[in-house]
Amino acid sequence: MGITKTAIYTDEQNKLASLLKVLGHPARIAILQYIINQKACICNDLVEELGLAQATISQHLKELKSIGIIKGTIEGKSVCYCIEEKVWKQIQNELNLFFNQEIKVNQCC
Repeated sequence: MGITKTAIYTDEQNKLASLLKVLGHPARIAILQYIINQKACICNDLVEELGLAQATISQHLKELKSIGIIKGTIEGKSVCYCIEEKVWKQIQNELNLFFNQEIKVNQCC
């Protein structure tokens, strides 16, 4: 199997692809939706809410933290997560720029 040639793509293309890769798992979408609706949450709440193992939830949280879309603070033995609003808005803007591009309609398609 060949190596992905990310160097032939622009920084913006690579960044958007990496972002979408992290967001491309339904459990991560569910985690984000839960956090948004709760304003903040404790990881154990996610285990109960989503029905996934603690280790699985932790791995998904790690991926979401890697793009900065969530942040966490330690409270005793628990970690409380919330949406990083500045990063959320940056991601929202990047996706809007991508999807708001004008397309040329080709009659042969």
